[in-house]
Amino acid sequence: MRKFALLALVALAAWPLTATPAQNAPGGDGSVVENPFRGVMQDRSARTPDEALFVEKCGMCHRQMGMGTVILARRMDPKLAPLEARSDLTPDFITTVVRQGLGNMPRIGRGEVSEAQLGRIAAYLAKAPAS
Repeated sequence: MRKFALLALVALAAWPLTATPAQNAPGGDGSVVENPFRGVMQDRSARTPDEALFVEKCGMCHRQMGMGTVILARRMDPKLAPLEARSDLTPDFITTVVRQGLGNMPRIGRGEVSEAQLGRIAAYLAKAPAS
């Protein structure tokens, strides 16, 4: 039985994981889709301490290529999907969404983001975007 399991693993390891251009083209079987962001890194820069806190606690989901940004871009103007690009966010709304969750966003507890940190992040996001 162990020999069979080992042979199965070897066979799976040898299976081709890349598709031909015809498979990725429209009308191909679509079993493999090439990631257009392969090798691209998310911008983790910050100009202020509050922006750095946002990047640390929220940026992985709410900056470019983050799951939160991608999901919001499906529901609203993609230019406004990054939270930092919005001017309609209030500190109370941000705090409520973070602590209670909304849609696909899970609630974030005080163990992950303290009240003081959340206050700074909410104030940072509630500002009008730079033009």
